[in-house]
Amino acid sequence: MSRPDIQPVLEFLKIETPASWINSVETNIEVLLIDHANCEKKAANSALSIMFRYVEFPYLIKHMSKLAREELRHFEQVVDLMLDLGVEYKPLSPSRYAATLHKEISKEEPHRLVDALICAAVVEARSCERFSAVSNQVPEKIGNFYRFLLNSEARHFRDYIDLARAHAKNSRASICDGYVDRRIDKFLDIDRELITQVDQEFRFHSGPVD
Repeated sequence: MSRPDIQPVLEFLKIETPASWINSVETNIEVLLIDHANCEKKAANSALSIMFRYVEFPYLIKHMSKLAREELRHFEQVVDLMLDLGVEYKPLSPSRYAATLHKEISKEEPHRLVDALICAAVVEARSCERFSAVSNQVPEKIGNFYRFLLNSEARHFRDYIDLARAHAKNSRASICDGYVDRRIDKFLDIDRELITQVDQEFRFHSGPVD
């Protein structure tokens, strides 16, 4: 049964993580933690990039500043957990997940910003769903930490969607009605494809591993 605390996330996403990916977690704990740390860094960098690119929107950069701080704090917490568990932080090749989603972002404003916010929302929602999915498949200390992260990650996904809708509304002259919903649907389609297609290497956002 779905966990009540992530029900909005499950209703947002089009599919839950395949059981075959979840079943491979136990043999990939170190990779899971290292790649999770990398994901937190990337999430902070995405928020900072929006802050620097869109300085003309004070309401936006204020939200991005808060999100960046929280993502960096989560990164620190993952690294602390890795130290406690004796996991070496070593380089990993990135999965295709985030890169493929980012390719869908429009190159033209104001659609570019709206797409970037929607893309971030989908990544946050998938991260939240995976925290829940693996929380009982990992050692207790990691599971407790992932359950702790659920609330903030779920809030992040909602924040990004709200900001996308707000910016689209403020830019009504050049963004037609229904754009946000259509783009959410498109990014969620890509997410669904990526987490169900077989991958060669296990990663936090990978599909099932061959």
